[in-house]
Amino acid sequence: MSWLLDVVPPDYRLHGVLVRHPVALAALARHHLAACVEGARAGYRGARAELGKDLPPSGLTAVLAAYQAEGRRLVTTARAVDLVARALRGESFVPQLAGSREAGRRIRS
Repeated sequence: MSWLLDVVPPDYRLHGVLVRHPVALAALARHHLAACVEGARAGYRGARAELGKDLPPSGLTAVLAAYQAEGRRLVTTARAVDLVARALRGESFVPQLAGSREAGRRIRS
């Protein structure tokens, strides 16, 4: 629970339903992170047009690098939240070999 609360805006802690129901918190976290990923992608795509006249080339390069790093972090966190959400819903996972993402996963009721 505390990790999920750490990946969403602090105000989410104010909603008792999210604290009482981890599945609901995970769902909101998934949507929040999906929006953040899309926002980072849009920012990256538009950075040259938006900031190109206001920043020196080195500054623009640094902004693009920040977008890339943040994008990777957000995608990784979104994947982790998805796994937590699936586990909270009772999905079981078995270890798998690297590179065979779907091959080792089994769902048990």
